[in-house]
Amino acid sequence: MTPPSWVGESSLLAVAPLALSALVAVVVFLIPEPRTKARTTVNITGASVKLLIVAALVPAVIAGARPEWRSALLPGLDLVLRVEPLSLLFAGLSSLLWLLTTIYAIGYLEGRPHRARFFGFFSLCVTATVGISFSGNLVTFLIFFELLTLVTYPLVVHNGTAASFRSGQLYLRYTLSGGLSVLVGVAWLTALVGDVDFTAGGAAAVAELAAEDPATAVAIFVLIAAGLGVKAALFPLHGWLPRAMVAPAPVSALLHAVAVVKAGVFGLVRLIDDVYGVQVADDLGVLLPLLVLASFTVIYGSVRALMQDDLKKRLAYSTVSQVSYVTIGIALVSEMGTAGGLTHLVHQGLMKITLFFCAGLFAEVLGIKTVSRLAGLGRRMPWTCAAFTVGAFGMIGVPPIAGFASKWQLGLGALDSDHTWVLGIFITSALLNSAYFLPLVYSMWFAERPGGESPTGAGRRRAEAPLALLVPTMITATASLLVGIIAAAPYSPMGMARFIAEGVFP
Repeated sequence: MTPPSWVGESSLLAVAPLALSALVAVVVFLIPEPRTKARTTVNITGASVKLLIVAALVPAVIAGARPEWRSALLPGLDLVLRVEPLSLLFAGLSSLLWLLTTIYAIGYLEGRPHRARFFGFFSLCVTATVGISFSGNLVTFLIFFELLTLVTYPLVVHNGTAASFRSGQLYLRYTLSGGLSVLVGVAWLTALVGDVDFTAGGAAAVAELAAEDPATAVAIFVLIAAGLGVKAALFPLHGWLPRAMVAPAPVSALLHAVAVVKAGVFGLVRLIDDVYGVQVADDLGVLLPLLVLASFTVIYGSVRALMQDDLKKRLAYSTVSQVSYVTIGIALVSEMGTAGGLTHLVHQGLMKITLFFCAGLFAEVLGIKTVSRLAGLGRRMPWTCAAFTVGAFGMIGVPPIAGFASKWQLGLGALDSDHTWVLGIFITSALLNSAYFLPLVYSMWFAERPGGESPTGAGRRRAEAPLALLVPTMITATASLLVGIIAAAPYSPMGMARFIAEGVFP
């Protein structure tokens, strides 16, 4: 297949999505606070155009086009943006969810103060995420990775309460420490081998270093992986994530499904697949400890989720567990495992953002923030509860929802690897997921309300959210179902993930 002529190797196509996100941020900051319609127009238009650009690039990049923009940063170091299948997989997820989260946030924050500040930093956060997606080398990745930490902090503390500032300080302590670890590792590696471009299968210079000085190569890997593990919420580096749930619901959705957590695990994918290479990393002996740690995190997160009455905290610990599935997939040293991990990177984002959207609607419409108050809610907010049910079933792995497809692929990867014991981790996690999600779903639809009123009793007035909040929630729930049904299609997330995995295991 030949890439269309309009793509070629145009550097503008590598820069356009990033520049558009940054432009939206600048314009939003300049729009006066009272001009809500103008800010809404800019936000939605920018998000829509960026999604169209990313979607239009998919067939061309699959056909072999690799648009790239490169500029000298320092002597011997370049700033590189490159469009390739892996970058498009992550950029596609962030672009779609940016648009939907923007619509949701507009409705959620209606009538509240400081919306210009919120949406300005929101757009900067997405700018950093796009930069991470399209980074063509380690130095460029590092710059946008650190930028993401800084521009996300104002969103975490947006409510301005004492609790939000405490959570923000904890968030900075964790993420800045992790960023420092990544910085030291990248600087050390660059000093030894020069500028490291991301290359499917690993960089040749890094492979040479691993052969000549394996101890140094291991030490650098540990430094970078530990720093990335903070944002990826690997145990014991996950503590900031549940505490950050004091932020508004759109920010929680952003942290878990679009930006911060996904940036950490995406960085681990880059480190293993495109810097060291799976085989080199495995020969160094660093993948088995990472696999064990990620497997423990899967179980630990599920157990902690089971103990939470606060709904957003339950979902946060669920994220700690579910995101580690991606790390397991790329550490299995299996093409099918890598494909499953990359698929789950997208599928988990769709399902988890649905669940956080629903949690925000329960809190905003009825003031319900805890698991113990969900009884009978399905009769009052049927559409929201239906969306929550889809997300919850997907997290458990019920077919044909997205979670089933990616977890099935991960299971095949475990059987195809030397670590078949991981299949037991997946089964145990599915049982724990059922234990902390199924009672919620049952309670919503079938339990009696406090005071003995049954779910079908009289006086159950409907209380659905406004369309600006409900529509994005229903779209992500529908997408969670749709990507599971069309998982075998060429341009589906799983189709893209399999294509990428084939390049990692030539």
